Amino acid sequence: MSTSRREVLDSAGVERCLRRLASEIVDDMPAGDQLALVGIRRGGVPLASRLADLIEESEGTRPRTGAIDITLYRDDLYTGLEKPSFGETSLPFNMAGTGIVLVDDVLFTGRTIRAALGVIHDFGRPRWIRLAVAVDRGHRELPIQADYVGRKVETNLSDRVSVAAGDKADPSDAVFIDPGASQ
Repeated sequence: MSTSRREVLDSAGVERCLRRLASEIVDDMPAGDQLALVGIRRGGVPLASRLADLIEESEGTRPRTGAIDITLYRDDLYTGLEKPSFGETSLPFNMAGTGIVLVDDVLFTGRTIRAALGVIHDFGRPRWIRLAVAVDRGHRELPIQADYVGRKVETNLSDRVSVAAGDKADPSDAVFIDPGASQ
């Protein structure tokens, strides 16, 4: 087994995936629904912003955006985190009647998404929630799946998948798999 980092997507591949995700989100929107893209800190926040930019570019209006921190909602807060760090949750809109697309960089066990749903519901009851991820790497522990997937990749349980994608298209955007590095 190779122990070197493998690039799954280069900058152009990341941009294509994000454009496709934005297009799928727009195509799937029920007529008249209010849309908000909510990124999970850290990796989902820049992706949500980037998707909002792409939707604005194609549709002429920018969806609302927000960010959530799931630290206090993690099921391993007191057992698996050596030094938890807390980020800000910012949901500057009314949840009632709003369709939420939850955005994250990598979908793995499903535990992060479970925690994110708890955060969202503590802030209100959205009309609906869907999930968009840049990469789905499998190995689910919970019955959670993404509605919008940039790229599915096969990984070993011990691999680490990294998504480098900032707020704007950048030549350093990429998706990597580091074998045996663990999440």
